Amino acid sequence: MDKDSAINGLFEKNLLALSKRNRELSYKLSKIVAKESRYKFLESRTGEIIPNWTDQQGAAYPLHSMMDPKREAKRLIETIQTEGFIVILGLGAGFYAEEALKREETGFVLTVEYNLAALVELLCQRDYTCLFNDPRFSLAVDLKGKELQQLILSLYQPVLFGGIKVIPLRARTSFDGEDFIIAVKAIEGAIDQTSSDYSVQACFGRRWLSNIIRNLKSANEVNGSIPQIRRAAVCAAGPSLSLQIPTIQKKGKDEFLIAVDTSLPCLLSAGITPDAVISIDCQHISYYHFMDGLPESALLFLDLASPPMLASRSKNRWFFASAHPFTRYVSQVWKKLPELDTSGGNVTYAAVSLAEQLGACEIKLYGADFSYPAGVSYARGAYIYSFFNKRQNRLSPLEAQCSDFLYRTPLEKINCCPDDCAGSWYYENRLLKFYREALEKKCFNMDAALIPAKGLGAPIRVRQVENRKHSHGIFSIGKTTTQAEDFLLRYKNGIASLPKPEKNAAFYLGLLNDEQKSVFATILPLAAALKHRNSITDYRELIEEAKAYTTTQIDKVLAK
Repeated sequence: MDKDSAINGLFEKNLLALSKRNRELSYKLSKIVAKESRYKFLESRTGEIIPNWTDQQGAAYPLHSMMDPKREAKRLIETIQTEGFIVILGLGAGFYAEEALKREETGFVLTVEYNLAALVELLCQRDYTCLFNDPRFSLAVDLKGKELQQLILSLYQPVLFGGIKVIPLRARTSFDGEDFIIAVKAIEGAIDQTSSDYSVQACFGRRWLSNIIRNLKSANEVNGSIPQIRRAAVCAAGPSLSLQIPTIQKKGKDEFLIAVDTSLPCLLSAGITPDAVISIDCQHISYYHFMDGLPESALLFLDLASPPMLASRSKNRWFFASAHPFTRYVSQVWKKLPELDTSGGNVTYAAVSLAEQLGACEIKLYGADFSYPAGVSYARGAYIYSFFNKRQNRLSPLEAQCSDFLYRTPLEKINCCPDDCAGSWYYENRLLKFYREALEKKCFNMDAALIPAKGLGAPIRVRQVENRKHSHGIFSIGKTTTQAEDFLLRYKNGIASLPKPEKNAAFYLGLLNDEQKSVFATILPLAAALKHRNSITDYRELIEEAKAYTTTQIDKVLAK
């Protein structure tokens, strides 16, 4: 066999292995015709073929040690502690990835590369089939920042893999440096988002699951759709609401008033009856917002993961599915629910999403300060004041409790521009800033015009919409495919039929069929909470614990 035949044979062998899990990339590589040589391939002292990147002057730079590249890789990988998800910047000869996959605790290895033509050269000179055949390995090539970030978000499950570690093949990343810099920023963005999501799951995963299971019987009773609206007003509970009440009282008859749960007592105390109230908090403390009553005429919109006692407050309730995988599973398998965008992380964002879903072309926004104007946290009448008032004593007066609440996180004092706010200054923290920026980002992608009322807090930057359009979305709830009890039994059987966890999370995920993957995804937020609560480090024990907890919750509901 001549040299060219051997090279072509190795290339085809690599492509065949790659195509089993990444057919699209394999096809792209098969169509590449290398116009120039980026690599020279030299033999190390231990006999390994080492790719050497060549510059325009023909100088060659080895990507690995020319003495003992495998020993070099082993030493580097030994520096990894508990991280189970590894991102390697640059493929090279694959020594880093191979060594990482030898570790049993390695859950997944993602290698990032750029330049398809240069990659073809590598595949012609070295056998990578051991990597391509491993279900824990993936190769990402020429992905832009957002594409790479989305890929990591789809692959990385911190509850299964633990921490994430980034390892650059420095001799490779020094070339195509701009691409790899963008890649690092994308990875950092994915880590930030994943960390934030995981923290929320660790806090609320247990409550979400138990609430959803308990709400299914109530959701069983709700069917139908709500007529579209033209104009909406959303009321948040920031201090500015107290000043904006007179304006709200003069609202037109065609303006559909949506109160976030926190603002409900503020509106009721001012004699204002909202057309709808929305709540997304899974904690029982959200019940305090409804202590002053809920008008019978008001529609109550609830996340399926809301406390069941809230659903019991109204017969005029309407459930929706948020991003929780269990609510999405319920909507797909049992009963079609409207899917509401709650990614902004707060109820004001969800209320704007609801107005958009109901078809509003114009949404006025009141009380959305996303800050603490002049050091005040909520509008007059909000539950927090009555709550603190009942708890106050000589050592802990109302003012002290409000102050403790205000300063529980680091704050930044910002002086207002006269054109932006009616106030002179406000406090802002990292979370409130995130909420505001999330809403600003959302409004740039909406057909409806968002019109924030001038207030005391942080100004909301919105785009001007000239041709305002009705949303095409309709808020409707479908009929059930079966009774709630039957669905819960089916779901319980689906949990029980999940195979026992393998020694590695990636291998385990590879065993699951599509239905099992959907069921398994529903217990991942719960697993995050159990891991945080019980300090479970072994993912196999964690999955079995999550399955047992879910089964217990279902049995409690079915026993009633």
